[in-house]
Amino acid sequence: MLQMSRTVLRAALIAGLFVALPVAGLAIDPASAHEFKAGALTLKHPWTRATAKGAEMGGGFVAVVNTGSEADRLVGGSFALAERTEVHEMKMEGDVMKMRQLEGGLDIPAGSTVELKPGSYHLMFMKLTAPLEAGTKVKGSLTFEKAGEVPVEFAVEAIDAKARDHKAGGHDAMPMGGADKQHDAHGK
Repeated sequence: MLQMSRTVLRAALIAGLFVALPVAGLAIDPASAHEFKAGALTLKHPWTRATAKGAEMGGGFVAVVNTGSEADRLVGGSFALAERTEVHEMKMEGDVMKMRQLEGGLDIPAGSTVELKPGSYHLMFMKLTAPLEAGTKVKGSLTFEKAGEVPVEFAVEAIDAKARDHKAGGHDAMPMGGADKQHDAHGK
């Protein structure tokens, strides 16, 4: 099993995929919400977290609402400050956090909402070319199998910003272990 190296774990921490320090009351301000439409798809509030100088990765989050009668599939995207963008999944399997690229993309069933959020499905912005600064917006796109490429802007939230929905899943619900936990970077 491939172990997540300290460098990859540190980069994931910096990218904001995990939040180790609880911060009471922080949530994305609904007034800052924005959305983009492409046919039956609505992309609600694409966002990312600020990163520290030197961070190589960042995470992208968005709620994808499909009001249509046909499923679609998120297969990729772009981010102006990254060399490439991948669709990833993170999940706990026992006491091991696994993160893997979804090679075939992420299904967006008809009549449903799929949330890309911390600790779950997300976009991975690889090889950042500059730090992400809170309060700014970064141009990018989401690419769907049927809807095609949809231009969006990702709002850059505070480094410790949380997803709006904390009902289940996400980083707030995940047990966060110490240095003795094993982490698998790509599900191998």
